[in-house]
Amino acid sequence: MPKGIPSAAVSRLVIYLRVLTDLEADGVGRTSSDHLAAEANVSAFQVRKDLAYFGSFGTRGSGYVVATLKRELRRILGLTRQWNVIIVGMGRLGQALAAYPQLDQYDFELVAGVDVDRAKVGTRIGDLLVYHLDDLHQLLAEQRVDIAFLAVPVGAAQAATDALVDAGVPGILNFAPTVVSVPPAVTVESVDFLAGLKRLAYFLHTPAHDDGAVTS
Repeated sequence: MPKGIPSAAVSRLVIYLRVLTDLEADGVGRTSSDHLAAEANVSAFQVRKDLAYFGSFGTRGSGYVVATLKRELRRILGLTRQWNVIIVGMGRLGQALAAYPQLDQYDFELVAGVDVDRAKVGTRIGDLLVYHLDDLHQLLAEQRVDIAFLAVPVGAAQAATDALVDAGVPGILNFAPTVVSVPPAVTVESVDFLAGLKRLAYFLHTPAHDDGAVTS
């Protein structure tokens, strides 16, 4: 990510892109920072500030052309090329991820599964051929892998991460509720369901937040 651009701003770009995609599907040709702000639960100033990190996309008084801004956000987010994805850990979560219906909408292509269970190795789960974790180098020699979904138990997360780093996988989406260590050249994003539930419990438990809004 370019220097000086907050990670939270990139997260909001993803929300704006979802809103624009829905607007385009509904046949809407133009939108405004006010509308994007309302959908993303931020201010119109924040929308304009987020977009200004990457250029000038709107016209004062007439807003944004939906198709144009959507195309630009896809370019900024790197969604104009195919990303090859493997799933490491083909248990219940891994199998659920393999069946997720919208990955290919943004050119995330599931290319293989990985596990340490010899009973699964060499079989197909859905459309994915399952490799052993020890065979990651062979898998990467056969095809490019950009991202790994890490869906293993907590106790196996760091070892699996180390194997991915050693094999040359540059991006990891970590579903294990633990922090994994990687070198600077590897990027990790964590998806922690339990942390989200605990945050939700806090806001439901705390009456001072009467509007229910969560800000970051």
